[in-house]
Amino acid sequence: MTHVSADSTLDRAIALLDRLVAFDTESSRSNLPLIDFVEDYLLGLGARFTRIPNAEGDKAALFVTFGPDEDGGVVLSGHTDVVPVTGQNWSSPPFVLRRDGERLFGRGTCDMKGFDAICLAMAPEFLAAPLKKPIHIMLSYDEETTCAGCLDTIARFGRDLPRPALAVIGEPTMMQVADAHKSIATYRTCVTGHEAHSSKPWLGVSAVHIACELVAALERIGLELQAERDPLGRFEPAFSTVHVGIIQGGTARNIMARQCEFYWEFRGLPHVPQNQALEKFEAFSATLAAGRFGGFPNAKIETFVEIEAPGLRAEPDSAASTLALALAKANHTIAVPYATEAGQFQFGGLPAVICGPGSIDQAHQPDEYVDIAQLAEGVAFLRRLTGQMSI
Repeated sequence: MTHVSADSTLDRAIALLDRLVAFDTESSRSNLPLIDFVEDYLLGLGARFTRIPNAEGDKAALFVTFGPDEDGGVVLSGHTDVVPVTGQNWSSPPFVLRRDGERLFGRGTCDMKGFDAICLAMAPEFLAAPLKKPIHIMLSYDEETTCAGCLDTIARFGRDLPRPALAVIGEPTMMQVADAHKSIATYRTCVTGHEAHSSKPWLGVSAVHIACELVAALERIGLELQAERDPLGRFEPAFSTVHVGIIQGGTARNIMARQCEFYWEFRGLPHVPQNQALEKFEAFSATLAAGRFGGFPNAKIETFVEIEAPGLRAEPDSAASTLALALAKANHTIAVPYATEAGQFQFGGLPAVICGPGSIDQAHQPDEYVDIAQLAEGVAFLRRLTGQMSI
């Protein structure tokens, strides 16, 4: 896509975004073709980078360093995976960048290949600058499904990779600085009952009926959680939440179901234990099983943890908050309700904030877009970072 402006780096960012969007990197797919493209681009510039593959070898993270090869400095982190487009009503092909006025449409433009593109577009400026402290770019995978695609790279900080002093995660915040977000934990609960004809319910135990009681218990747990509110009122809603998204089970209307399972999540305030809802739920499950499964030795309730991504706790005076506010020319931080990889960086010992172009309201939507003005603001943010790291 051709775009001519007074800023060649912004033009380069749009051209790179065009290429990045063209890679279908839904989380169920490999991101290696995108990583290959980025590596070729960086090789052409003479940049230093390390590929960190996953255990299966079908995905990889990329860690790029500009400036001195030492600990310290800043890591700019963005994920390469995107959410699916199946079932969404797009006005144009989702993996083809389309410009309409001052907006760029396509899957991932906002969440978050736009940030990836401006970081990569700044590479020539990073290389030309007299950096006294390093600037790193980290591209991860599987953020949309597990938030775990960054962990192998974080584990290598201070070992065979430089350990950054702080992290800026470029999720869309309209270039505001976010220093807090909720945790997320997702679960799959499987109920095994005992089949019987529905005309004689005492001969069996319905997994569907038990699952419904469990879902109702989660509703009650969610209401209980509302009593513990965010004392500063920064989150909307200002309390931890529980949600059941999928339930399925049974084979026929007149058969007491042997199997039923449902998928649920807990989104917790940063200071709330991540297993708070799970502990309450498992206590209720044990009581329910004891009262309902007598005489049916194979009946059971099992809950499996799928994802656990920590929240981001506000650290008002951290190096990350102080630097990001200066670069954004802002005087206050915000909190966001969605989970990001920022909590993983903080859990790994790095102060972290979230600041990136675009609005979260566009993320995961059909006709997802980012404003060119937001990309320009992101480029200006990174130029100010370059100046700070050169002092």
